[in-house]
Amino acid sequence: MIEYLSPPVGRDDARELARRELQKQIYHRDEPSFLDRLLRRIGDWIDSLFDHVPGDHTGGSGSWTALAALLLLLILIAAAIWWRIGNVRRNAAERASLLDDAHTTAEDHRSAAERHAAAEQWPEAIRERLRAIARDLEERVIVQPRPGRTADELATEAGLALPDHADELSAGVRIFDDVWYGGRTGDAEGYGRLTELDRRLRSARPVPLVSEGTR
Repeated sequence: MIEYLSPPVGRDDARELARRELQKQIYHRDEPSFLDRLLRRIGDWIDSLFDHVPGDHTGGSGSWTALAALLLLLILIAAAIWWRIGNVRRNAAERASLLDDAHTTAEDHRSAAERHAAAEQWPEAIRERLRAIARDLEERVIVQPRPGRTADELATEAGLALPDHADELSAGVRIFDDVWYGGRTGDAEGYGRLTELDRRLRSARPVPLVSEGTR
């Protein structure tokens, strides 16, 4: 009986076989999680901070300086997290609905928009002008009144009813999104574009529906 010996494994082949073997899950079950590794790195950084400050490590001025620096860093991190969470919550709440449940008219929102514009409060002015557009379209039943409608949904639904103004609606909503969700400050030009859009839409008429019998 003749045995066929496999050819010897070269260095590169051995390295590749070892790499594949070590990638198996069984070798990684006891590894620390990403959070554990992050906490370990932070702990190491704190240790190094105390190791490299001048003075007595048991309570000297260097230790107090390091402790003060650490506390300041933690305060800054906490403030950044709080600010970020606050922005996310505000954005999520405002994205949920362009119009609130209060009984307001398009003219109410136009008046509010003008007051904000006079005070150069452009984000608020832009929001109120878009709200005026939304309420006006609901009052004329170009779009059905619906709680919870977002600005993007308004552009989509109104664009279907007013296809000649669909691009202008999308552009107007982008101005609003850039200010309220994109962090831009807004300006008189953006507000002016929404004001002009409001004016043009007030005279717009929806496209009549085509019935099955007229096709």
